[in-house]
Amino acid sequence: MKTVLVTGANGQLGQCIQKIQQQHKEIKFHFKSSSELDITDTKTVNDYFSKNTFDYCVNCAAYTNVELAESEEEKAYLVNAEAVKNLAKACAENNTTLLHISTDYVFDGTKTAPYVETDTTNPISVYGASKLKGEQNIQEVLQQYFIIRTSWLYAEFGKNFYKTIVQKAKEKANLTITTEQTGTPTNANDLAELILKIINTENTDYGIYHFSNDGEATWYDFTKEIIKNLNLASAEKPTLQSVASYKTKAARPKNSVLDKTKVRNIIETISWQDSLRKLMDEL
Repeated sequence: MKTVLVTGANGQLGQCIQKIQQQHKEIKFHFKSSSELDITDTKTVNDYFSKNTFDYCVNCAAYTNVELAESEEEKAYLVNAEAVKNLAKACAENNTTLLHISTDYVFDGTKTAPYVETDTTNPISVYGASKLKGEQNIQEVLQQYFIIRTSWLYAEFGKNFYKTIVQKAKEKANLTITTEQTGTPTNANDLAELILKIINTENTDYGIYHFSNDGEATWYDFTKEIIKNLNLASAEKPTLQSVASYKTKAARPKNSVLDKTKVRNIIETISWQDSLRKLMDEL
């Protein structure tokens, strides 16, 4: 039986993994929230690894508030870089494979084609820079790792763009959504399936992978599709209008579509529209 530690287990991805754990009886999961296992504390991490044996560690813990990171740089680096180094060192010392979730925000968004894993990174926000530092910290101390860069993550759990739009649409709110950025909305349930596939197949083709659903969209396109799938009567529909730019504290990549060629050797990918529809039908 494989033993798997999931850190940051109360976040949306952690909860997506918990949702499908019953389908994987061959795995013994240890789900730890940030309050139960503080990965920013080196001693806590080392003590926990010395008392338990893990084949895999899935790190879902992250500082993800892109806006707030601009004024909380130290905190963002502590969680996204220093804490990741703690986990990577513990994994290296205990022969544990680390699966770490990173982001499309490690790129500057100036490329016109989808980003491949070997493209030059150039983050334009504190959040992106802190996540890149976390990647680098892993690569410095560990050989057995999967760094999975993903984009525009959403699920039925936690706080995310999808849930905000559903709520506002049901309240018939006036929605003004930007068309400035192009990326790919990604269902965190699909990312959870990829993680479990890597573990179950005992994949040893370590390195960086890009994973998102297929296709591309602006935040406006994503909003439009969410409202369409809600099947609201015309009288109940919110007013939706697009706006070219939207003032934010943190700079965001204008294009952050990820190339999925490499990850398709592990799992089949589906369009973001199909994945969104599937989730909304389930709910």
